[in-house]
Amino acid sequence: QVQLVESGGGSVQAGGSLRLSCAASGRTFSAYNMGWFRQAPGKEREFVATIKWSGEATYYADSVNGRFTISRDNAKNTVYLQMNSLKPEDTAVYYCAADRSPLWPPRGESDFASWGHGTQVTVSS
Repeated sequence: QVQLVESGGGSVQAGGSLRLSCAASGRTFSAYNMGWFRQAPGKEREFVATIKWSGEATYYADSVNGRFTISRDNAKNTVYLQMNSLKPEDTAVYYCAADRSPLWPPRGESDFASWGHGTQVTVSS
Protein backbone atom coordinates (compact mmCIF):
# COMPACT_ATOMS: atom_id res chain seq x y z
CA GLN A 1 0.00 0.00 0.00
CA VAL A 2 1.09 3.56 -0.65
CA GLN A 3 0.33 6.68 1.36
CA LEU A 4 -0.40 9.88 -0.57
CA VAL A 5 -0.52 13.45 0.71
CA GLU A 6 -1.63 16.31 -1.53
CA SER A 7 -0.73 19.97 -1.07
CA GLY A 8 -0.82 23.23 -2.98
CA GLY A 9 -4.52 23.86 -3.22
CA GLY A 10 -6.03 27.26 -2.56
CA SER A 11 -8.13 30.08 -3.95
CA VAL A 12 -7.29 31.89 -7.16
CA GLN A 13 -9.02 34.15 -9.66
CA ALA A 14 -9.95 32.94 -13.10
CA GLY A 15 -6.95 32.94 -15.40
CA GLY A 16 -4.57 32.25 -12.55
CA SER A 17 -2.34 29.28 -11.83
CA LEU A 18 -1.75 26.76 -9.08
CA ARG A 19 0.66 23.86 -8.68
CA LEU A 20 -0.47 20.81 -6.77
CA SER A 21 1.96 18.33 -5.28
CA CYS A 22 1.44 14.79 -4.07
CA ALA A 23 4.06 13.11 -1.90
CA ALA A 24 4.08 9.32 -1.84
CA SER A 25 5.49 6.84 0.63
CA GLY A 26 5.25 3.13 1.38
CA ARG A 27 5.90 1.61 -2.05
CA THR A 28 8.51 1.98 -4.75
CA PHE A 29 7.18 5.18 -6.31
CA SER A 30 8.77 4.59 -9.70
CA ALA A 31 6.97 1.26 -10.07
CA TYR A 32 3.48 2.58 -10.75
CA ASN A 33 1.50 5.08 -12.75
CA MET A 34 0.00 8.10 -10.99
CA GLY A 35 -3.15 10.07 -11.60
CA TRP A 36 -5.05 13.18 -10.60
CA PHE A 37 -8.81 13.23 -10.20
CA ARG A 38 -11.24 15.88 -8.99
CA GLN A 39 -14.69 16.11 -7.51
CA ALA A 40 -16.81 19.22 -7.69
CA PRO A 41 -19.72 19.82 -5.29
CA GLY A 42 -22.70 17.72 -6.27
CA LYS A 43 -20.81 15.89 -8.98
CA GLU A 44 -19.08 12.56 -9.34
CA ARG A 45 -15.33 12.26 -9.17
CA GLU A 46 -13.75 12.63 -12.60
CA PHE A 47 -10.42 11.88 -14.20
CA VAL A 48 -8.03 14.80 -14.78
CA ALA A 49 -4.63 13.43 -15.82
CA THR A 50 -2.34 10.43 -15.54
CA ILE A 51 1.38 9.85 -15.98
CA LYS A 52 3.27 6.66 -16.70
CA TRP A 53 5.55 5.22 -14.02
CA SER A 54 8.60 6.30 -16.07
CA GLY A 55 7.27 9.79 -16.77
CA GLU A 56 7.48 9.10 -20.51
CA ALA A 57 3.79 9.33 -21.26
CA THR A 58 0.85 11.38 -20.08
CA TYR A 59 -2.85 11.57 -20.79
CA TYR A 60 -5.39 14.31 -20.02
CA ALA A 61 -9.09 14.83 -19.86
CA ASP A 62 -10.34 16.98 -22.72
CA SER A 63 -11.49 19.64 -20.27
CA VAL A 64 -7.95 20.34 -19.04
CA ASN A 65 -5.82 19.40 -22.03
CA GLY A 66 -3.56 22.31 -22.95
CA ARG A 67 -4.01 24.03 -19.59
CA PHE A 68 -2.83 21.44 -17.06
CA THR A 69 0.47 19.56 -16.99
CA ILE A 70 1.17 16.43 -14.95
CA SER A 71 4.75 15.57 -14.09
CA ARG A 72 6.67 13.46 -11.60
CA ASP A 73 10.01 13.38 -9.86
CA ASN A 74 10.77 9.79 -8.96
CA ALA A 75 13.79 10.84 -6.93
CA LYS A 76 11.49 12.87 -4.68
CA ASN A 77 8.55 10.42 -4.73
CA THR A 78 6.32 13.28 -5.85
CA VAL A 79 3.82 13.90 -8.62
CA TYR A 80 2.74 17.38 -9.64
CA LEU A 81 -0.18 19.02 -11.40
CA GLN A 82 0.56 22.44 -12.86
CA MET A 83 -2.75 24.19 -13.53
CA ASN A 84 -2.77 27.29 -15.74
CA SER A 85 -5.57 29.42 -17.16
CA LEU A 86 -7.86 28.24 -14.39
CA LYS A 87 -11.60 28.55 -14.82
CA PRO A 88 -14.40 28.62 -12.25
CA GLU A 89 -15.47 25.18 -13.47
CA ASP A 90 -12.10 23.83 -12.28
CA THR A 91 -13.27 24.37 -8.70
CA ALA A 92 -13.14 21.00 -6.95
CA VAL A 93 -11.34 18.84 -4.45
CA TYR A 94 -8.33 17.38 -6.24
CA TYR A 95 -7.09 13.89 -5.40
CA CYS A 96 -3.94 12.10 -6.41
CA ALA A 97 -4.02 8.35 -6.82
CA ALA A 98 -1.61 5.48 -7.39
CA ASP A 99 -2.24 2.80 -9.97
CA ARG A 100 -2.17 -0.88 -8.98
CA SER A 101 0.39 -1.74 -11.66
CA PRO A 102 2.82 -0.25 -14.20
CA LEU A 103 0.69 -1.33 -17.17
CA TRP A 104 0.02 1.64 -19.45
CA PRO A 105 -2.38 3.24 -19.90
CA PRO A 106 -4.64 2.78 -16.88
CA ARG A 107 -8.07 1.54 -17.94
CA GLY A 108 -10.03 3.71 -15.54
CA GLU A 109 -10.56 4.92 -12.02
CA SER A 110 -10.89 1.36 -10.74
CA ASP A 111 -7.23 0.74 -11.62
CA PHE A 112 -6.17 3.23 -8.94
CA ALA A 113 -5.88 1.50 -5.59
CA SER A 114 -4.49 4.20 -3.29
CA TRP A 115 -5.87 7.70 -2.81
CA GLY A 116 -4.91 10.85 -0.99
CA HIS A 117 -7.32 12.86 1.14
CA GLY A 118 -7.59 15.66 -1.40
CA THR A 119 -6.83 19.36 -1.60
CA GLN A 120 -9.38 22.09 -2.33
CA VAL A 121 -9.01 24.30 -5.39
CA THR A 122 -11.37 27.26 -5.68
CA VAL A 123 -11.42 29.48 -8.77
CA SER A 124 -13.43 32.68 -8.61
CA SER A 125 -14.69 34.63 -11.59
